Amino acid sequence: MTNKFTMNKKQPTEAEIRKGKPAFSGFLNYFPDAVMCVANLSLVANEQHNPGTELHWDRSKSGDEKDALVRHLLEAGKIDSDGVRHSAKCAWRALANLQKELEKEGLAEISEYNK
Repeated sequence: MTNKFTMNKKQPTEAEIRKGKPAFSGFLNYFPDAVMCVANLSLVANEQHNPGTELHWDRSKSGDEKDALVRHLLEAGKIDSDGVRHSAKCAWRALANLQKELEKEGLAEISEYNK
């Protein structure tokens, strides 16, 4: 069945689909300093939880994203004992939770963990 939204509409190419997801201009460009703060947190946390190893997300040590997010949200505006802003930890946990949701639903187009 066709409707006004599908009539005579060609399927988008992969390039058009990619251009419709502006990762730089629609995300990184909006929050460059916040992104760098979260990236720094990844480095600090990797050294804390996996000293001396290559930077990676150790998912075995990261499972309570929503609870951890709220714990850090209660401390928003403050610096944690490791020198990292609690707000950066909120952002990291929110992104981790979203990534896992997308993977679980088979919607993580890039992730190696896509179910």
